Order: sequence, then C-alpha cells, then structure tokens
Amino acid sequence: MGALVRRARLVGTELLVVALTAVVAVLGEPAFSWSVPAALLGCALLPLRHVWPPLAVVGVLAGLAGGLGWPPALVALYRLGRHHRSVPVLVAWLVLPVVAAVAPVFATQDLRWNQGVLVVGYVVVNAAAATVVGMLVGTRARLVESLAELARARDSALAARADAARAEERARIGREIHDAVGHHITLIAVGAAALAASTREEGTRRAAEELRALAKRSLGEVRAALGLASGPLVAADAGSSDVAALVAQWRDAGLAVELVDDRSTAGLRPALERAAYRVVQESLTNAARHAPGSAVRVEIGCAQEALSVRVDNTRSAEPRDVVGRGGAGLTGLAERVGAVGGRITAGPRPDGGFAVAARFPLEPAPAGWLPTGTHQSRPGRATEGGGGGRPETAG
Repeated sequence: MGALVRRARLVGTELLVVALTAVVAVLGEPAFSWSVPAALLGCALLPLRHVWPPLAVVGVLAGLAGGLGWPPALVALYRLGRHHRSVPVLVAWLVLPVVAAVAPVFATQDLRWNQGVLVVGYVVVNAAAATVVGMLVGTRARLVESLAELARARDSALAARADAARAEERARIGREIHDAVGHHITLIAVGAAALAASTREEGTRRAAEELRALAKRSLGEVRAALGLASGPLVAADAGSSDVAALVAQWRDAGLAVELVDDRSTAGLRPALERAAYRVVQESLTNAARHAPGSAVRVEIGCAQEALSVRVDNTRSAEPRDVVGRGGAGLTGLAERVGAVGGRITAGPRPDGGFAVAARFPLEPAPAGWLPTGTHQSRPGRATEGGGGGRPETAG
C-alpha cells in the first residue's frame, strides 16, 4: 500500500510539472522557436532525478535557456537539495541553471544595470529557494531517521539490561532452589539407602532402593533444569520409552494409569519429545495431587503433521479437603509448550474430571509466534459456568 501511494505521488508530481509548463507556454510568449520543445524535454528528463539528481538539473538547462523551463527546473533543484549535503557542491550546481536562465536574457535584450540586477536576483532567488527547501526536507528526514535509530538502540540497550537482570535473578533463584531442594532430596536418598541396608524385609528394601533411585533422578533433573549439571542433562532426550517408564512409576505408586502411545518417534524433534514428556509428567503429578483415586488415561499420537498429547482423569475418589493448594505448574507448562510452537488447553470435563490436551506442529513454528488458548484449572474440580472467573492454577 505504501509503495502504491509513493508511486501515485511521483506520477502526480510529473503530471503537475507538465501541466504547469504547458500553462506557462500558453500564457507566455516563447522567446525562441525551440523554447516549448526544450521545456517539454526538461519534463521528459525529470524522472532522472530519482537516479542521479544532477543529471535532471542538466536536463532542464535547455528549457531554462528558452525561458519556459522553470517548473521542471524547480523540481530538479529541490531534489538536488535533498540528495546532496555539501553546501559548496550545491552552490556549484546552482551556477549552471542561473547562467542558463540569465545568459539568453542578456544576449537578446538591452537591459540597464538595475534591470540586470533584478533579473539576476529573480533567477538566483528562485533557484536557491527550491534548493534550500530540498535541503531542509532532506535534513529533517535524516534527523527523523537518526532519532528512530537512536530510539531503537536505546530500546535494545534497555532490553539487554532487562534480560541481564532477569538472568541474574533466575540464577540467584536457581541457586537457592538447588541448595534447599537439593539438600532435602539428598537427605531422602541417604535415608533410603540406610533403610535399604538395615532392613531385613525384601519388600521394604526394594521400596527403599526405588525411593533412593527416584531421589537421585529427581536431584539430577533439578540440577539439569537449573543448568547446574556437569554431565549430560537428565531426560534431555526424553522419548516414548521415558513416557512408558514414567507411567510405570506412577502405577507402582498406586495411580491407575492407562497409556496409549501411537506415535512414531522417527524424525521427531528432540524438543517435541521433551515437551510431550513434560506434559505427561505434569498432568500425572496434578492428577495424583488434586484428584487422588482417579483413573487416568494418557494418549499420544501423530496426525495431520502434528504431535498430540492428551491426559484425562476421572473425578477424584477422595474428599477434596485432603489435597493441598497447587502451584503454577500449568503456567510453566504452557510456556514450555509455546516455546516449541505448540498449544495447550486444560480444564474440567462435564463429568467432573479434568483434561489436558497439547498439540505440537512437527515443523518448527515461525519466529515470534505466541501460544494462545491456555485454560488452567485444578484437576478434578469443575468451575461453575464452564470455567468462568479466575481459574485455580494447578501445580
């Protein structure tokens, strides 16, 4: 649209110059037989000002000499003033049109000195005025561009400073989380190892060893998530086998989980594998926390160039007052899903259960894409009016 407007403006300028030249030719009396053709030649060469403004100035000299070429000459001089910044160069180029306009007058007419001064002054003022206006407009355009560039640089500096502050704050929070959570997880692992070594019951020893292994894995995931791991990141390539192992862990913990995994992992981006794993992990955690005793179904599949993950749980089989308040797990999950171009929805089902559904494009999303349509509520608890009001955040 902007290009069409600029093109229409340029065409309008050319037509206006030709019309003014025609009016001058009709109202005035040509000094020479070639005055009108010379003026029209200047109009025809006027578009050259967009290629090289001095060339357009040269093209209008014949029209100025004939006395009818002022309209195209003023446009050419205006463009010359916009294009060049050097005052000496502009003054040098002004000499040509002034001489071309004044010389035929002095050559064909017998003027007194005061009349000659008026003629020269008139020509110089006209030529200089068009050039100065072009200089002012060009200077203003360059100033506006400089201010815009300065504003962009300032915004970039502020954004970089804000990013640095956020990174520093994340690092500080990460260190605090690692120190606090890591300490407790380590104590759990040590206690489980001591229990496994001291007990004589096979079942207790097996449960203690599983608890120790789970604590070690949890500590590794915490360190990996906070960027503190020295070795390979835990669950960096979480795939279908990890989802199956995750479901098996929850089954061993007493959660009724059914897994239907119809996807083909061949060619899937690692980021999609990790995001799908996190969706299942967070959904199972929320189901166990907010809907204890419920039955959970996990469905994963690929269709229509997209990877889909859906986790449904039934209504909680236990009283709601035994469950603590959740955190912001679904909020963080929505950010993780959006980072790979996916969409996630979460909310209560009509039967009182809860559903989490995520959909990921198999190809990377375009830059700047933001996820939409995320609804967050606590699993197992339907909100009145179909989720109206502010939903409770799941942890």
